[in-house]
Amino acid sequence: MSHEEIEVEAIGIEVSAQPVELYKVLKIANAVSGGGEAKMAIVEGYVAVNGEIETRKRRKIHDGDVIQFNEEFYVLLCDAPPTPVEPRQAKPVKAQKNNVSAAKKKPASSAPASSTVDKKPASPKAPAKQTKSADKKQNKTPKIERPKQGKSSAETSKSDTATGRKLISF
Repeated sequence: MSHEEIEVEAIGIEVSAQPVELYKVLKIANAVSGGGEAKMAIVEGYVAVNGEIETRKRRKIHDGDVIQFNEEFYVLLCDAPPTPVEPRQAKPVKAQKNNVSAAKKKPASSAPASSTVDKKPASPKAPAKQTKSADKKQNKTPKIERPKQGKSSAETSKSDTATGRKLISF
C-alpha cells in the first residue's frame, strides 16, 4: 500500500478540549442540522476520518484528525492535551421492588393450619382493615351470562373448553 499525500483545503474546527466524539464535530462545524442527522450520516457511511470510512458515531477525534463529509474537509484544532479517559466502574445492582416484595411474602403452605383470618368487621361501626389484594378478591363477583333473545340454546352453549369463553360465530 503506497502512502500518498494529497493537499486539500480544510475548514478548521477549534475546540477547547479533546477528544471529541465524531457526531459532535459535525454539529460544531454546522455540517448537519442536529445530532440525529449527524449520527445517521455516520452510520450510513457518508463520513470519513483520516481517509477511511467511519461508522462509529462516538469515535474519539483528536487534534489534527481530518474529517470528510459532504465533499468538505474539516480538521480538528485543539491546544489542550487530551484528557485521560477513566474506565467506567460497574454500577451496583439495585434490588427491584417486585423481587423484594415477593421475597417478603410467605407461601400459604407455611402458615399454620389453625390460624385463620376473619375478614368480617369486628363491629358494625369499625370495619376490619384489609389489604388491597383482599379487597379485590372480595369484590370479584362471578359474571353470569344470560342467553340473548332470538338465539337458540345450542348457539349460546358453545364454549371453548380450555378457556371457558363463549364462541362467537359470524
